[in-house]
Amino acid sequence: MPYFSRLTDIVTCNLSSIISQADDRKVALDEIIYEMKEGVAGAERSTNTAAKNVSRIEIEIGEQRAEVDNWMKTAQESMSDGDESKARQALERKHEVEDLIAGLEQQLKAAISTRDHLRTMMHALQARLADATRRLQLLATGEDATAENVPDETTLEVGGSSERQGRIDAELETLRKQMGVD
Repeated sequence: MPYFSRLTDIVTCNLSSIISQADDRKVALDEIIYEMKEGVAGAERSTNTAAKNVSRIEIEIGEQRAEVDNWMKTAQESMSDGDESKARQALERKHEVEDLIAGLEQQLKAAISTRDHLRTMMHALQARLADATRRLQLLATGEDATAENVPDETTLEVGGSSERQGRIDAELETLRKQMGVD
């Protein structure tokens, strides 16, 4: 029986409650962890796709800005040659491209927001998975895996570890500075 129908169910679930209601806690945790791993994998794919969309739009904006410059140069050259009609056409095209850029910039903002939202959701899923994995380890040693404050005696590698490690290192450095610790 699936425990989660949406990724947000994983983030908002109460693992202690689910585990305490299960007939076989180990089997339940194994299935929960399996579903969470699938959710994390899907979130990672979605996050990567969103990041690629941001990059693609940024590249497109850069290309279009180069087009604006080209149309402006064409307009200037046409005016230098005394061809005001051609200069006007070049400026019209320049304005069309600027309008396109404005639309692309709106798309970029939306893509960045989507990417950031998916990245945050992925990190939350990874955290839930780490919690469930710790609980399974506790259960394997005969300890209570339903406690709300499951001790974190070991760090688990669940995914996104280099990014998370970078955030942790930065936080530790800030704490060192604040506390005057070398």
